[in-house]
Amino acid sequence: MTKDFPEQVLSDKQQHIILTAIELFAEKGFDGSSIRDLAARADVNVAMVNYYFGSKEKLFEAIVEYRASFMRGKLDEIHANTSMTEIEKIDAIIDNYVDKILAHPSFHRILHQELLKREREALHDGIIRIFVRNTSVLHSIINQGIRKKVFRKVDPELTMATLIGTINQVMLSKPLCGILVNNDPNFDPYTNVAFKNRLVKHLKLLMHSYLLADKR
Repeated sequence: MTKDFPEQVLSDKQQHIILTAIELFAEKGFDGSSIRDLAARADVNVAMVNYYFGSKEKLFEAIVEYRASFMRGKLDEIHANTSMTEIEKIDAIIDNYVDKILAHPSFHRILHQELLKREREALHDGIIRIFVRNTSVLHSIINQGIRKKVFRKVDPELTMATLIGTINQVMLSKPLCGILVNNDPNFDPYTNVAFKNRLVKHLKLLMHSYLLADKR
């Protein structure tokens, strides 16, 4: 039996299983972990895990939804803030997105490994659906800026791909990132505060330069 997320409020036990699974997948990877391993570590029985999540794939999807729901709440809050301009909202989204990734580096790596492999089509499609719900807010803000003529007539989808793709590339390609930005193959972008600030500053400058209409 599977449960829906996030419409259903998670019980303490469900949250415990999800948080334990995140730790386990970070250590052993998705393929290297089993429901039995998870049950043992979470100190629950296998039947309980299966009752709540149905399968390892559905559990992983629930983890993605669990993490994404926090970000979605923040995105909705930013979107609804009438005191912020569209470009200020873009800046706030950049701050929150980078902070979220840096707070959960292992999960970020595992998630994108799963997306790249595409070995489990149903899981892949479920993750994409969750992503689309979150990125719809960014899409709406860009379109709103275009309608108000404060943003150029850009391609919203490729603008989002540029922003999110840049973040993912520098975070997930540690050796390349280290050589390109710090000349150090052992450089860790997830833990370097100076690099985080550098990345955020670059992304904001990039979006400002690209999005803001020329008022001359």
